[in-house]
Amino acid sequence: MGFIAATISLLMAFAVSATPIPLYDIYRRADGLTYSDLSLTAVVYFVGAITALLIFGRISDHLGRKPVTFLVFGLEAVACILLLDVDSALPLVIGRLLLGLACGLASSAIASYVVDSAPSSPHWLPAVVVANSPMTGLTLGAIASGALVEYGPYPRVLCYVVVLAGIVVSALLVALSKETVTRTPGLLASLRPKFSLPQADRRLYPVAACTFVATWALGGFFQAYGPSIAADQLGTQDTLTAALVFSSYLLPCVIGGPLAGRFSPATAQRLGMVVFTLAVGGVLVALKMSAVGVFLLTSAIAGAAQGTVVTGSIRSLLADVSPQKRAGVLSLIYATSYTGAAVPSFIAGQLSHFMGLFQIAVCYGFLAVLACIIILLFARNPQVSNVQAITCA
Repeated sequence: MGFIAATISLLMAFAVSATPIPLYDIYRRADGLTYSDLSLTAVVYFVGAITALLIFGRISDHLGRKPVTFLVFGLEAVACILLLDVDSALPLVIGRLLLGLACGLASSAIASYVVDSAPSSPHWLPAVVVANSPMTGLTLGAIASGALVEYGPYPRVLCYVVVLAGIVVSALLVALSKETVTRTPGLLASLRPKFSLPQADRRLYPVAACTFVATWALGGFFQAYGPSIAADQLGTQDTLTAALVFSSYLLPCVIGGPLAGRFSPATAQRLGMVVFTLAVGGVLVALKMSAVGVFLLTSAIAGAAQGTVVTGSIRSLLADVSPQKRAGVLSLIYATSYTGAAVPSFIAGQLSHFMGLFQIAVCYGFLAVLACIIILLFARNPQVSNVQAITCA
């Protein structure tokens, strides 16, 4: 029961966070939100997520998995209630900040709950659930919301009512499940962020950071502008299509991650980055041509390549890292990735005052080319005997 409840809760947490995204173009057209406002929603979401991961990421070790899971659902419920009445940028920004905090907490507390409560066999099951639930949940949430907005009644309300019901059901399942940890002291000490980078990894980190920034930046672009891309560049105001635009980059990461295990970390970085850059070029061509099918295909290729290159980078940094230092390295990886998404999103918001959506997309293309050149020149394999098989999370 506990494993099922934790898995459903992890999927639900990320599904809820994607619910507002298909409505972005409706908010822009009906309520006067600007591209800068939409960019800000992505920035605050990533800031919320990184804050939760780095500062509150270990509180479930002391308070228990269930109380923090309830906190996740509480934050998301408040966000959904705020989003029921969006008439300006403020409620959308606050709602996205709360959803970012909730997803950051879910990435640590609920993911740990999944691992704690997983059955002993098959042994790979918790890793698969934890690695794939965020992207799967975001995709399911966006597509379900897009369909409800496009084909259901009360388009600005129904999707939030549905996910609020899902939150209640998930919380009841958790309430009926067993706690997996015992409360322990040290809560205040756990709020101190911990970063770690072993000496052997320090020459590998700048290259890995380039891959995190370039690929996560494009994810931030899709999150902020996905519906606007569908409306302004691809010529459709169908919210389901807007949801597919957003999801087309996210879900293929699940495919690309395991592919990296077939190569050495440096080869995965080089190959993944080349394919990623070419695919981003295809995305730009599709935008210029207003070709929806080509756009979705090239976005999916870019997403799969992201999974490959990011997994290769994570493997290079975690190779032969002791379990005691692994959490600190992962914290640094997440901090770099979320910052790599937030900062370009903020810059894009400022550029939107005098540049169009396609011109902003071209800037992301230049970022991909720059990162690709750096990776081709400087990517190296770790000088260790054990390179762990880690898939895209």
